[in-house]
Amino acid sequence: MLLNLSNHPSTSWSEPQLAAAGGNVVDLAFPQVAPDGDEAYIEQLANDYYNKINAMPNIEAVHIMGEMNFTYSLVSKLKAHNIRCVASTTKRETVEENGVKISKFNFVRFREY
Repeated sequence: MLLNLSNHPSTSWSEPQLAAAGGNVVDLAFPQVAPDGDEAYIEQLANDYYNKINAMPNIEAVHIMGEMNFTYSLVSKLKAHNIRCVASTTKRETVEENGVKISKFNFVRFREY
């Protein structure tokens, strides 16, 4: 099972992304990371999420995308305990309509951290 820890629930994923995930995805909402939090705050938040993830059965990998300090700390903890972590990659297509740029992101693949 793939644990999706991001701000993009798997219900909004494209068919190619769901297929690449093996179709078995569980969502865990990415935390709201306080921008004024210090390093100790990030460390505690990452510890809390590590404990949540570690308690979940049948996790084969964690898809983690979000605030970089938290992501780095949590990925480091997960990898230290042999839990596979992946990021999603996308191709951005930008079009301009009536002077407004609109970007569409298309899933390409998962990449190991």
